[in-house]
Amino acid sequence: MPLTDILSDILEIQSTSGDESPMRAYLFNLIQQRSKFWNVQPEVFSGRQVHDCLLLKFGEPRGAVFAHMDTIGFMSRYQNQLVAIGGPEIEEGTTIIGKDELGPIRCKISESNGQLFHNFPRQVVPGTRFSFEQQIRINENFIQAAYLDNRLGIYNAIKLCETIQDGWIVFTTYEEHGGGSMPAILNFIQQKSPISFGLISDITWVTDGVTHDNGVVISVRDKHIPRKSFLDEIIKLASESNIPYQLEIEDSGSSDGREIQFSPYFIDWCFIGAPEDNVHSPNEKVSWADLNAMIEMYKYLMHHL
Repeated sequence: MPLTDILSDILEIQSTSGDESPMRAYLFNLIQQRSKFWNVQPEVFSGRQVHDCLLLKFGEPRGAVFAHMDTIGFMSRYQNQLVAIGGPEIEEGTTIIGKDELGPIRCKISESNGQLFHNFPRQVVPGTRFSFEQQIRINENFIQAAYLDNRLGIYNAIKLCETIQDGWIVFTTYEEHGGGSMPAILNFIQQKSPISFGLISDITWVTDGVTHDNGVVISVRDKHIPRKSFLDEIIKLASESNIPYQLEIEDSGSSDGREIQFSPYFIDWCFIGAPEDNVHSPNEKVSWADLNAMIEMYKYLMHHL
C-alpha cells in the first residue's frame, strides 16, 4: 500500500488538542475538491457553529463514523518549561517543533525531577504548541511515523467518503486531552438526522493478544464496555466479510466511544482500528495489511449495519 498524497499531507499537519483548525481547514478544502467524485454528495457542517469539528451527512444516516483530528504534544510554559498535551511518551533528546510569533522553533526535550524542558536558545512565547518532528519511514510491510494515531483513522474516514451511501462521517476534537466535543456533536447529530450506532475510527495497541498482520482490531472492551448484542452483530458481519480481523480485550484505554456511552442517547458504539507499536511516540508503527483491512471493514460494515 503506497504512501498517498493525502496520507503524506495529513501526517505533516500539526494539530494538538485544542488547536485542530489546521487539520479542519485541510479536510474542508479536500472535501470541496474531491466530493464531486464520490458516490454521494454530502451535506457539510463546518464553521463556528461546530467550532473546529467537521461533520459530513451522506444520504439517510443510520450510523456514524467518528475520527479524532487532534494529537498529543506539548505546550510551552515559562522560561524553558514544557507541559504535556495528552499523554506523550517522553524520551530524552526527542526533537519537537513549533512556531510562535517570533518564528519557527526546533528543539529537544529533556526531563528533570518529573518536569519537562526544551533547549531552544531564546525564550518561547508561553502557550506555544509543540509536536514531535515528523519522520515518515515506509517499506512494503509497514509505515512508521509520529501521529499514526490518529492520522490513519482520519485517512480511513476520508477513504470511506468515496463510497458511503448513508451515514455521518465526523471529524472530532479534543480526544487526546480528556474529550470535550463529542457531547455537542451527538446532540447536533440527533437533532439533524439521528443515528443508532457509532464506529470509532482510531488506532489501538499491539499487545500480547493483538499483533501486526492479523487484521483490523474489533475492540470488545477497553476501559469501557460496549453493548454485547451490538458487538455480536459487528463480529457476525466481520466474519461474513472474509476481511481479516482480531479481537481486543483490555481493561484500560479510552476513545470517543466513551463519550457515546456516557451520552444521554441510546447509541451503540464499537472501536475498530488497526493496531500499532510504540504508542504516542515519534515511532508509531502500523502494518499496511492491517490498515487495508481497516479500510475494507469500514466499507463493509457501513453498508450492512
